Amino acid sequence: MFKEVKYKDILNIKHLSIKKNNITCIVGESGSGKTTLLRLLNRLISHDHGEIFYHDQPLSQIDPVKLRRAVTMLPQTPATFSGSIKDNLLIGLEFAERPLASDNELYELLKRVKLNKELDQDAAKLSGGEKQRVALARVVLMNPEVLLLDEPSSALDEDTEHIIIEELVNYTRKRGKTLIMATHSKKVASQFSDQMIEIKDGKIINGKGV
Repeated sequence: MFKEVKYKDILNIKHLSIKKNNITCIVGESGSGKTTLLRLLNRLISHDHGEIFYHDQPLSQIDPVKLRRAVTMLPQTPATFSGSIKDNLLIGLEFAERPLASDNELYELLKRVKLNKELDQDAAKLSGGEKQRVALARVVLMNPEVLLLDEPSSALDEDTEHIIIEELVNYTRKRGKTLIMATHSKKVASQFSDQMIEIKDGKIINGKGV
């Protein structure tokens, strides 16, 4: 929940409630503040005024590392690490010092994001869309409470976009997760979201998210 939140001259949100266990899409033109809103939600940046609450606790009182393990963000241009596809899938679990997934689990995950590749293939040789899907699978593998996705299908063609988003939505609903996705596509938002929030010039302009 946002209360009187301001960030520089980019965002000014008087009140915003994002529902738990829902699919929420944030829509708006480029530069409207969508990415900034997502980055505020897991303290990649800190707001200048007001307060943001997660489970009724101010974000400012939650350890950032613990918060990011529960509220995990996939940026629009995700990082690809040197090494194999397997290395790239497991690196989040390694950083978090959590048990690693088996090869069978990793192959199932690649099926989920429609990537027909071998685990030992060099991740650097993947296309932009394939790298995006590996990064998406890496986030899903972390099993966070909340997934923050910034234009998760920007490097995908329209048909693949629909398949991937539908798979993500189904995963979110089956696992009781919360998915918050910034997208330029009102078509995607209207088709998949339970809640649509529209931003213009850093302000919420529709009634569905207020």
